[in-house]
Amino acid sequence: MEKYITDERTGLKYELVGDYYFIAGDDEPEERPIGIWGQRHLRYLKKHRRTVYAELLTSGKLNDYLADHNEQAENMFFRLVKKLAEKEGITETLKAENQMLWVQRMNAVRGAATEIVNHEMIY
Repeated sequence: MEKYITDERTGLKYELVGDYYFIAGDDEPEERPIGIWGQRHLRYLKKHRRTVYAELLTSGKLNDYLADHNEQAENMFFRLVKKLAEKEGITETLKAENQMLWVQRMNAVRGAATEIVNHEMIY
């Protein structure tokens, strides 16, 4: 028997549960993706803050918490990169004139921003 079937007449989707088909609900929350910052914070919680991790996991709030944390860290990272690049004088004209120097300086700025975000939000 198929796990899901759709009634062409009504358009309803049914899910097989045991021996019976029940209407498949759309009430399940959509999981938000967890990016690199969320993954890093998850590793930190598992290793150093086990009670916080266990509480979030058992309450069903872990994914939302990590997705929010990831979004905040990502926003902070992009703001820092922009501000640090402006402070260092890294411009589009530098990129046009000397690409290797621009890449070197931008990598340094991104590394500094990563360290700041890691220190402030992740660990």
